[in-house]
Amino acid sequence: MNAIKAARLGLNTVTHFYGHFESLLKDYVVQPWPVDMNANDEQWRFGQVARLWDKIYEPGTPEWKAYLAEHLKLGTVFDPTLTIYSAGRDVMRFRAAEWHDKYTLPSLMDFYAPSRTSHGAYWYDWTTEDEIAWRNFYQVWFKLVNDYKKMGGRVTTGSDSGFIYQTYGFGYILEFELLQEAGFHPLEVVQAATMNGALTLAQPKGVPIQTGVVKVGMLADMVLVDQNPLQNFKVLYANGAVRLNDQTGVAERVGGIKWTIKDGVVYDAKKLLADVAAMVEKQKASRAKPVSAGGGR
Repeated sequence: MNAIKAARLGLNTVTHFYGHFESLLKDYVVQPWPVDMNANDEQWRFGQVARLWDKIYEPGTPEWKAYLAEHLKLGTVFDPTLTIYSAGRDVMRFRAAEWHDKYTLPSLMDFYAPSRTSHGAYWYDWTTEDEIAWRNFYQVWFKLVNDYKKMGGRVTTGSDSGFIYQTYGFGYILEFELLQEAGFHPLEVVQAATMNGALTLAQPKGVPIQTGVVKVGMLADMVLVDQNPLQNFKVLYANGAVRLNDQTGVAERVGGIKWTIKDGVVYDAKKLLADVAAMVEKQKASRAKPVSAGGGR
């Protein structure tokens, strides 16, 4: 089974990269894994996926175009959820992301760390070669998603957070940045994250969308920020973005969502963020070892 066979059978949405590269293999009909491949070993599983980047028909070839054209005819939605595998390109960067200390629970950081039992914690001996393979893989994956968008295919956004150093909320905004890196205009990114997602959820049910656009009669489902996210998606991160104030010469944090409106109910996003920070501090305090005076009888 691969993505195009599944779509022919009625699959409406392809999430992540699953089945795309297998559909486009040039010289093989199954993945050409090493002969001692162990799919239960997650470093093998995720590391070898990236090594398909140069085993397929190249972007722009007739086979590449025909593959996307058939998906377009079938009405397949691409939900790449690029964010969740991005640490594979530079695990050091994501392990040290600036929001972890304040907004990621220590227990979640433990879950992210190299582990033979935690899903997605496959950094057993993650190498430079592994990261290079993922960087190459992403360039082809970006091209696939962007080419599909350009020919009229629907692309949506996802996050799959809670794994692989992608913390809830932060990982989702990274998806916006990655779609822009893939070649989407910021407005196309917003369209993918709003209307496209709403259509994808509503159409199989045969109902009109209730969210995804700002329009009279729709459910109020939006976020409010005092900056322009089209100019810089980083202002949507909960902790905002760093910008130099040319009047004072001081670097400041700007942005961060101020209000979240869900089904017409307004939430103070800054207070919600403070609640998360308090949860993190509470767990840190509970883990602190009591100081012992020592001594004995």
